[in-house]
Amino acid sequence: MPAKDYRELRVYQLAFESSVRIQELTKKFPAEERYSLIDQIRRSSRSICANIAEAWRKRRYPNHFVSKLSDSDAESAETIVWLDFALRFGYLAADTHKELTDHYEHVCSQLTLMMAEPEKWKPRSDVKR
Repeated sequence: MPAKDYRELRVYQLAFESSVRIQELTKKFPAEERYSLIDQIRRSSRSICANIAEAWRKRRYPNHFVSKLSDSDAESAETIVWLDFALRFGYLAADTHKELTDHYEHVCSQLTLMMAEPEKWKPRSDVKR
């Protein structure tokens, strides 16, 4: 297993950096969106990272690990929906939307791969030799 901590996972790093980017971009959204679109997209993008961290701590239990990764995958899909709304309302440029959507689709793909092989992610102390 290449990572010793969830912060070392490329999927976490991509999700984290994308969430930070969303935080910065949404500062320019209209104030009227503060309690709707802004809150929703920030919450879902941050939740991806939090669920990856929780999954990492539960990786010795494959079903729990997969469940938390599944939650993260769902939050990634939700974030894409909010990005679509931001594009439609003219709050995001098309190239920014594409870049972030590509990032979240990649996050979804990586999470799917992790969920397919939960045993691969068990802590070394739990792996039978």
